[in-house]
Amino acid sequence: MRLVYKPAIVFTALLFILTSCSSKQQNNKEVKLPGPNAPFDTKALLAYNPKNADKKIDEFMKQLHKTRGFNGNVLVAKHGKIIYENAIGWADYLHRDSLKINSRFELASVTKTITSTAILMLLEQGKLSLNDDVKKYFPDFPYDGVTIRLLLTHRSGMMNYVYFTDDLYRAQHLNQKKGITNAEEMALIAKYKPNPFNKPDKRFLYNNSNFMVLGSIIEKVTGQSYADFVMTHIFKPSGMEHTAVYSKAVYDKIPVDVVGHDRGQWRYSVAQNFLDGPVGDKGVYSTVGDLYLFDRALRSGRLLKQATMDSAYVPRNPMLHGHFSYGYGWRIFESPGKQVIYHTGWWHGFRHIYLRDIKDDITVVLLTNLSNGSLLKLDDLFKIVGMPVVRKSAYNGNGDTSDD
Repeated sequence: MRLVYKPAIVFTALLFILTSCSSKQQNNKEVKLPGPNAPFDTKALLAYNPKNADKKIDEFMKQLHKTRGFNGNVLVAKHGKIIYENAIGWADYLHRDSLKINSRFELASVTKTITSTAILMLLEQGKLSLNDDVKKYFPDFPYDGVTIRLLLTHRSGMMNYVYFTDDLYRAQHLNQKKGITNAEEMALIAKYKPNPFNKPDKRFLYNNSNFMVLGSIIEKVTGQSYADFVMTHIFKPSGMEHTAVYSKAVYDKIPVDVVGHDRGQWRYSVAQNFLDGPVGDKGVYSTVGDLYLFDRALRSGRLLKQATMDSAYVPRNPMLHGHFSYGYGWRIFESPGKQVIYHTGWWHGFRHIYLRDIKDDITVVLLTNLSNGSLLKLDDLFKIVGMPVVRKSAYNGNGDTSDD
């Protein structure tokens, strides 16, 4: 039988194929980053259809939940598009409340990335210098030679205010329910002059005091609360509608539904106390989606100039195990041709990791409220998304994990 080609039918078929290809390309098209002053389309940035979830990531997360007890929220994005997002498990086990994708977690030390951004904003505005001594802002500060730069890089040598204040409150039987403010914490340090760990700039020693003091400097320089400043200058410009700072010095009960659970067991739920008062080192509550928007805002130059942002990503400490260091408020992983900027968090039953592959534009956010070690088993996830393996065991030591 001889085939007869009809021009009209052929044209229609070709048009259908071209339209289908165009539609497919449109669906896979990355969301372009807006310029610093362009409207920030958060709806487009956060667009995600669970039907299009990356199957390999989904399988990995289900296994992590089943075999390692992962309980939390996860978001993975590549080239400006969310390829996987999920809420897995309980927000509050006691009341059997399930997590939702917009559930807000205490970010713990992931807050430090917010604080460093705020400090660098004030630097760009000419309101402070990284070489400023803390005594410029707090004349009764008991340590000499501690600069803003040393605080940003954990090289101040300060003691850890968390342990110092906890011991003080227990010894003097003080009220452990009411949170203390940053100003009150600075006054305690001035009064009692706890011994530092070592001299300033001697070595890297991670601890929360550095960023609590930075939070205090932000308040002193701006005349605003830390919460108000970051809300106005970071959260709102980034479209982070589900993010806020909550301090026990302001709130009798922190207004979020996600409860932290410690020791890897549901029966150890953690109640906030006076140590949830100071902010800057912690205190920001947010979602996986809002942290992705923060990533997009930083990448687009919406919050900081590119040169300023790049300076935050420069290793400011000797490389540990050849790969790991710390910049201005960001942990750094480097391998040939690769750089991952990230931060971990661990506080009162919350455990997180927030990773940003700078070169290949990959963002991974995992927020959990059950501290059970599940985030130590992410090698396969990194391989699936095409990110270097940032292995927890590779950056133990030298005080690097004293708090998180």
